[in-house]
Amino acid sequence: MESVATALDRLGELAGSRHISRLASSFSAAGHELALVGGPVRDAFLGRPVNDFDFTTSATPDEILAIVAPIADAHWDIGRAFGTIGARFGGDTVEITTYRTDAYDGETRKPVVEFGDTLEGDLVRRDFTVNAMALRLPQLVLVDPSGGVDDLLARRLTTPGEPEVSFGDDPLRMMRAARFTSQLGFTVDDPTRAAMSALADRLPIVSVERMSDELSKLLLTDDPVPGLRLLVETGLAQIVLPELPALRLEVDEHAHHKDVYEHSLTVLTQAIDLEKSRPGIQGPDLILRLAALLHDIGKPQTRRIEGGGVVTFHHHDVVGAKLAAKRLKHLRFDKETIASVSKLIELHLRFFGYSEGVWTDSAVRRYVRDAGALLERLHILTRADVTTRNVRKADRLSFAYDDLEERIAAIAEAEGIAAVRPDLDGEQIMALLGLKPGREVGEAYRFLLELRLDEGPLGPDVAEQRLRAWWAARPAAR
Repeated sequence: MESVATALDRLGELAGSRHISRLASSFSAAGHELALVGGPVRDAFLGRPVNDFDFTTSATPDEILAIVAPIADAHWDIGRAFGTIGARFGGDTVEITTYRTDAYDGETRKPVVEFGDTLEGDLVRRDFTVNAMALRLPQLVLVDPSGGVDDLLARRLTTPGEPEVSFGDDPLRMMRAARFTSQLGFTVDDPTRAAMSALADRLPIVSVERMSDELSKLLLTDDPVPGLRLLVETGLAQIVLPELPALRLEVDEHAHHKDVYEHSLTVLTQAIDLEKSRPGIQGPDLILRLAALLHDIGKPQTRRIEGGGVVTFHHHDVVGAKLAAKRLKHLRFDKETIASVSKLIELHLRFFGYSEGVWTDSAVRRYVRDAGALLERLHILTRADVTTRNVRKADRLSFAYDDLEERIAAIAEAEGIAAVRPDLDGEQIMALLGLKPGREVGEAYRFLLELRLDEGPLGPDVAEQRLRAWWAARPAAR
């Protein structure tokens, strides 16, 4: 956290940049107010990089366009209905919005946009006090009507007005509170937290896409766990991601199974740590983080108490993969993300068979084949899934996975295992067997693929001999 003086110095440097200075002078010359607002001002106090430039002004959208068009490298009015004009100056993209005083109908989170006439009135309608500060330009005067600086110093998150009113107007702000808890490292104050719990059932008026977007932004922070805990503890997760609070299974008195909820959060944290340290992942990686968080969501449905009070979760990997696909589809994630997360969950237990007995080369090839492009993510997820406090057990699993990765690398170097394909492709199969495209070509391809996985590369000549023998012996050929 920067001192107020240091933060103002940083803001002054920003305001003095050629593009912003020219913008401020142009608005002033036209008789309109202009202020840098929201995130950039907050981040200057926090010592965080300032990348986005949001401005608010007394000018109407038409007046903004008239001022910006002659001096910007490019401009657009896609947000004109909401009072926002975008522009690009050199490498900086800016958004300039007319002062607003939104009114809500209580049925949706979409406000009736009404333009305001004061900067202070515009600021008090915003989500949190730390985002409700502005720097008047070109005067360089800080405007903070709701005590945002005090809340920044206290690392506290609260709303400019009554939280019940703010969240009642726009329930998505409750999810933003969870995201800022993780992103900024702040704590939500008690009245704001209580309002989140009381108004959690208002969240469904928000579109699924908006909720999904906020969940993704939360998961992509450096430490999503505090925000996820807040969602669970306030009841918001029950609406957005009910599988997460469902993991809080009752732990038996003999601790025959782990606290699955706490375990899942730990796996997420460990996956993020590995994501940063291992090659091959361009983090932050949403697919990996979703898989880490959701990898055990099949456990509540598969929990059984066996003889002696032993708790089992047979096939929770398969059940969890289906549940994850269903939830992510409901949240409107894209098909690739859904398929990838589901596949990782389905495969996350596969390695533990390796730790119990050495796999054949064929089993290693199949592990790589099944993981496909997700192999590096599967490496991370599997390692992150080890949360035991038993040091000897943790070391044994780590050494076993080191061995598996070394074997994968050795076989890959010798055989090109990274892309396991038969020795003959579909065109060659059809030419050799006199087939047209269809089911039989697929059967022949799968036969050769199984040979490749079991025995490694055979070469085209041997593969042809084996294929012809298989084709002649198959019942359909008689």
